[in-house]
Amino acid sequence: MTETRRFLPPAIWMQRLFDANAARQGGVVRRRLRDVELVVGRAAFEAEIRRRGYHAIQNGDQIVVFCNNEPIRVLC
Repeated sequence: MTETRRFLPPAIWMQRLFDANAARQGGVVRRRLRDVELVVGRAAFEAEIRRRGYHAIQNGDQIVVFCNNEPIRVLC
């Protein structure tokens, strides 16, 4: 039996991402890479991050978005 998954429309998914309390307060949000690719597509996701002046990093199957335009520094 094939599993059918229903996803939110891409625009609503992105809106909910940036409406999260952490995002509105300039914090960080994270999403699974698989969800980003399935719902909105990686290129569209990255374009929206850039448009907002934010930064994102990937570690394993997680993407972490820094919802501010402060510089990123890797500590170790």
